[in-house]
Amino acid sequence: MASSGSGYDLSSSTFSPDGRIFQVEYAGKAVENAGTALGLKCRDGVVLCVEKPIVNKMLLPNSSRRIHTVDTHSGLAVTGFISDGRQIVNRCRDEASNYYETYGSKVPSDVLADRVAGYVHYFTLHGALRPFGVAALLASYNPETKEHSLHMVEPSGVTYQYFGCAAGKGRQPAKTEMEKLNLNKPESGEIISVREGVKQMARIIHALHDEAKDKPFQLEMSWLCEESGWEHKGVPKDILNDAVEWAKNAIAEDEDEEESDEEDMEE
Repeated sequence: MASSGSGYDLSSSTFSPDGRIFQVEYAGKAVENAGTALGLKCRDGVVLCVEKPIVNKMLLPNSSRRIHTVDTHSGLAVTGFISDGRQIVNRCRDEASNYYETYGSKVPSDVLADRVAGYVHYFTLHGALRPFGVAALLASYNPETKEHSLHMVEPSGVTYQYFGCAAGKGRQPAKTEMEKLNLNKPESGEIISVREGVKQMARIIHALHDEAKDKPFQLEMSWLCEESGWEHKGVPKDILNDAVEWAKNAIAEDEDEEESDEEDMEE
């Protein structure tokens, strides 16, 4: 009974005999079945990227957005149940506004992440509520400390600060690819810029997409960097289009190299 969740998954406030909360795990499964969301902390800013499946060809391109601006210096990318994501976005905006009204300064990224994580965690404590089926990636810049950061809030209410993070169905292979990038090892060379981060994220998303199985998708991307004046904005279309073209060419070259290696091994 404990392993199947029968009898212990009727409330988010009920622990199973082996210490699990099944409704929180179900919320995590909802995120794992959604489009992939990526975040990269580069040397000169933060880039957010979300794979947005095209569920209806009649929808306008900007419908059902996955990336939202929280404050001038903060942005949020969500994946999972988008209706749940809207509540997280609204909560982030309320927290940022309340902090500014109270203290007269922009909310620090760690404070905003902790407050939102506490709000998400609250919904795992009461039987009358259900956990949010959404993961949120928060990019923020602190004008006072001149530092930028990347946080992720999970459905359980846990939040961590990352050099690079991923959520959604391509989470694990995306993490593997991001670990190959120079994000946190300055001694091995110059840490990548946001321009390079845009290209790499486009490459990762397109490399994970299986045209035979997966639905067509749109690539939604934003950045918070020196080039944008440390304001959260969408990546300009010309830069995004160039990044997508570069990514497709890079993937094609890798496939050609693999085919040639296989032929050499057969010979």
